[in-house]
Amino acid sequence: MHPRVVLSVGNFFFSLFATVTVYILLPYLSSFMGEAYTGLVVAGGAFVAVIFFPYLPRLVARYGAQQLALFFALAEMVALFALAAVPGPIAGAFLIAVTVALQPFLSYELDLLLEATVAEEGTTGRVRTLFLTAWNVAALAAPLLMGALLANSNSYGRVFLAAAAALVPFVVLFAARKLPKGETPELSRMRDTFLCIVRDRDLAAVTFAHFLLYLFYVWVALYVPIYLHGVLGIPWAVLGWVFSIMLVPYLLIEYPAGWIADRFIGDKELMLAGFLIAGGALIFIGILSAASSLILILSVLVVSRIGAALIESMTEVHFFRRVSERDINSVSVFRGIWPLADLVAPVAGSLILFFGSYEMLFVLTGGFVTLAGVASTLLIKDFR
Repeated sequence: MHPRVVLSVGNFFFSLFATVTVYILLPYLSSFMGEAYTGLVVAGGAFVAVIFFPYLPRLVARYGAQQLALFFALAEMVALFALAAVPGPIAGAFLIAVTVALQPFLSYELDLLLEATVAEEGTTGRVRTLFLTAWNVAALAAPLLMGALLANSNSYGRVFLAAAAALVPFVVLFAARKLPKGETPELSRMRDTFLCIVRDRDLAAVTFAHFLLYLFYVWVALYVPIYLHGVLGIPWAVLGWVFSIMLVPYLLIEYPAGWIADRFIGDKELMLAGFLIAGGALIFIGILSAASSLILILSVLVVSRIGAALIESMTEVHFFRRVSERDINSVSVFRGIWPLADLVAPVAGSLILFFGSYEMLFVLTGGFVTLAGVASTLLIKDFR
């Protein structure tokens, strides 16, 4: 099996476990704590990830990305099996924080392994978006699995058990197949790498745009399910197929967007369109109410993912046109966006909910994504 296929299949199972759990994190936590405080548990796990993320390049240089990917996947499995055993509130909150902290570490290792298979930068768009498509196929199936598991009751332990089982093929695949290491990594001080990115307008702009995308993902993934289920009263069985259809744009848009960016109009224009669409849809979610039809709710969610698919494909492609797997510190800064967003977004969400409502949360966050996204896109130097 070709290394890119192995990595794409691994990304499929990674996505399946990550997506099936993210929708229920806040509903699970809200079963034993106030809703305004649930985001702080997620932020706690993200804070740990932010602290340890700068050490990943040196761990990769010492142990290798494939070995670390296996270790992080096994650690996730242990945490998820423990959650499936229905622990007490304190242990449950701790284990949720652990699962949140480990996910960006695993994503980082997969990035390095995939970049080691890319020989020509002119193929980056197709290679990266194919990798993302594998993630999105699983992300589309995960809500259906979640809806089926929660059709009769809010037995969230079933979901955690299914998520742990999804990691078993990942571990088997990565233990059985040796993947390319790429060239010897070039290590530098993380502070120097960060300053280098900040001083490069193009890299700084695309990194910030990627940060905005992850803020969008965290706000939507955490707060939309609890709003639709807990406030608007939509059952999980219905939300399962709604969320699945919502994710279809990723399958239809990302690979063609990468191909178009490689051959025709470049990255910048598609990224700009993505921010306008995604931010506008997030604002509109705040206008939805219990009287809104299911078709309208579904349409808004689908439109939001059309925008996000354009942003994701273009930020990924644009960044990896500029760096290689040897520059693992730059990749670590880029991937460090995930835990940083996991830290910032729920804290912002909790603050808004302390003083306002879910409707206010969506309007404020959607407006911020739109305005900041347009500003960062305009600073990018286009590939063409």
